[in-house]
Amino acid sequence: MVRSSFIVVSDDQALVQKAQQFGQMHGMTVQAMSPEQWEALNSRPSGADVPSLVAGSGAVVEGAKVLQFPGTGGTDARKGVTTINHLESVAIENAIAAFKGNLTEAAKALGIGRATLYRKVKQYNIDPSSARKKKAA
Repeated sequence: MVRSSFIVVSDDQALVQKAQQFGQMHGMTVQAMSPEQWEALNSRPSGADVPSLVAGSGAVVEGAKVLQFPGTGGTDARKGVTTINHLESVAIENAIAAFKGNLTEAAKALGIGRATLYRKVKQYNIDPSSARKKKAA
């Protein structure tokens, strides 16, 4: 049996207490740390077994293939925010290019159904034949 756990990094005691109550209700182990404790733990040379916190610029991988977010420069003028639709279309284009236009393999790599990928290719006006042409060239 797998027991879920999570780490709360916060100076806000009310938030920590709510997280611990939530964890108890759902049978989870909750570990609370201050930001200073987290930094001290994460800065150790042997801290390789400690997971890193992600603050919007990376990806958390948990059992699935996750493509990294593009750089902070986004398509929206609001502080470099990129829309979910743009990220999804870029991920689809990258997968199609990686599999040289093979939509079935690209769908498997993305973890979605083939029909879903076909629908999204049409939705985002992506041309998979351009990836196939690059293959021939």
